[in-house]
Amino acid sequence: MALGLVFPSFMQIHQPLSLCSFNSSTVRKTVLARNSNGQEPSSTGSIAVKEKKAFPGKPEADVVVIGSGIAGLCCAGLLARYGQDVLVLESHDLPGGAAHSFEIKGYKFDSGPSLFSGFQSRGPQANPLAQVLDALGVSLPCVKYDSWMVYIPEGEFLSRIGPTEFFKDLEKYGTPNAAQEWQKLLDAILPMSAAAMALPPLSIRGDFGVLSTAAARYAPSLLKSFVQMGPQGALGATKLLRPFSEVIDSLELKDPFIRNWVDLLSFLLAGVKTNGILSAEMVYMFSEWYKPGSCLEYPLHGTGAVVDALVQGMKKFGGRLSLGSHVEKIVIENDRASGVKLRSGQFVRAKKAVISNASMWDTLKLLPKEVVPKSYLDRVNTTPQCESFMHLHLGFDAEGIREDLGIHHIVVNDWERGVDADQNVVLISIPSVLSPDLAPPGKHVLHAYLPGTEPFGLWEGLDRRSTEYKNLKAERSEVMWRAVERAIGADFSRDKCEVKLVGTPLTHQRFLRRNRGTYGPAIEAGKNSFPGHSTPIPQLYCCGDSTFPGIGVPAVAASGAIVANSLVSVSQHSQLLDAIGI
Repeated sequence: MALGLVFPSFMQIHQPLSLCSFNSSTVRKTVLARNSNGQEPSSTGSIAVKEKKAFPGKPEADVVVIGSGIAGLCCAGLLARYGQDVLVLESHDLPGGAAHSFEIKGYKFDSGPSLFSGFQSRGPQANPLAQVLDALGVSLPCVKYDSWMVYIPEGEFLSRIGPTEFFKDLEKYGTPNAAQEWQKLLDAILPMSAAAMALPPLSIRGDFGVLSTAAARYAPSLLKSFVQMGPQGALGATKLLRPFSEVIDSLELKDPFIRNWVDLLSFLLAGVKTNGILSAEMVYMFSEWYKPGSCLEYPLHGTGAVVDALVQGMKKFGGRLSLGSHVEKIVIENDRASGVKLRSGQFVRAKKAVISNASMWDTLKLLPKEVVPKSYLDRVNTTPQCESFMHLHLGFDAEGIREDLGIHHIVVNDWERGVDADQNVVLISIPSVLSPDLAPPGKHVLHAYLPGTEPFGLWEGLDRRSTEYKNLKAERSEVMWRAVERAIGADFSRDKCEVKLVGTPLTHQRFLRRNRGTYGPAIEAGKNSFPGHSTPIPQLYCCGDSTFPGIGVPAVAASGAIVANSLVSVSQHSQLLDAIGI
């Protein structure tokens, strides 16, 4: 999910504060931040974090979680809520993984996802992350809004979510039949949403206990949803686990603008076009965006507040987080994962399980070669990867900048190349528009990026201190600069930016510990499926974007929840569902 949209999905049936809200005066600092002149700090290692000799507390836990990304924190928080002794080991000085935030010169930057919805939702149909936060008893204050600016080859417009607003854009950019085709699409897919929303994400577990916590528990609501849909709707629901392009083709939609627009929505949601995304995801997104009263939400104090909420929720139930604790390898004893060894040499024992929130490729590197079955090795090594990112973080003076700037801007340079082509789609977030505390008074903070489309091969092997690297950095970031200038307008000046940070795939690889700086596995709907959460090694589990249900904030939150649920009894799981009223 290029923008980190927060939605649940029907596909999850197959398979991140204390009670106080985040304090806006909290200062989030990190030695991982790049220098404000746009250069990365020099380091002999892969990150600029000093390894701690030891962490506070006992060097053992029931469950050890490697990595504090959204999935790892959701998993750890729920396990703590279940009464397990949980320890999260994070290599960096800040938690959050790709969703962490960092501060430079008083500017607080999001590093990853920025477009969210459903944080305030509750009940069976709430998104996975909202259900985890609810289970942990924490709140996440948000600002609501309903639009973003879109810049396309045909022109530009303010896109509003809701049932009627998009018809105005179709009148300008579509063919004479565009409105009729759009209504045809809505009429076909909105009835399917009942099936896509009938099973709460938090009810899923990775064993046969799912027959109790999900299938039997929610059978009446599932049956009711199919009855309400009628024969045609029920027939359409059979396509929920097929690529969304099949739905579009079956409706014979021909309007170029509609097909391009739906491809863009799919790309924003999951990083792929409609031929690579499950219909269930798109159906739920449509039901959330194109209904009366729809809104988007941005967490006050930035994406870092989401991470803080998950951390504090986990700690409230006794979970522990150790930063600057780099896992060197997963220790296997008696053919089982028994703990981890840190770079410092310290052994941390896991009495019940080790859970890796690292990517499948990075998890493989942590395992002794002799314990990895060839079939598992081959599967990981042959799984295709999404490309990487380019990032542009800016801090600039708001004086002279129009007040109706808006938080989100999406620039598409060329429809013909496809929304997933490199250097083609630029996403821009200016969160200080809604949360002014993210920048010094009278200033703005901005994050622009090329989402999972920057080829790692262009950068592989380059010395970050070389002229070649610096020149390529300037060349490949120019498309983001031009997009920012188009979005903000003539009053914006590059020279007046107080902070200029350009991140490359090597930056992405280095600071996020992502193999080849990848966005995650490039697995297309209908052709293959994301791996489950168990591994060939007993007591070793995986969560995150290398596992089902896949890439993006809601998906990884669901993956962490599935693993946590699978490690406790059906009775404990059912009691949790009862406690949060789903």
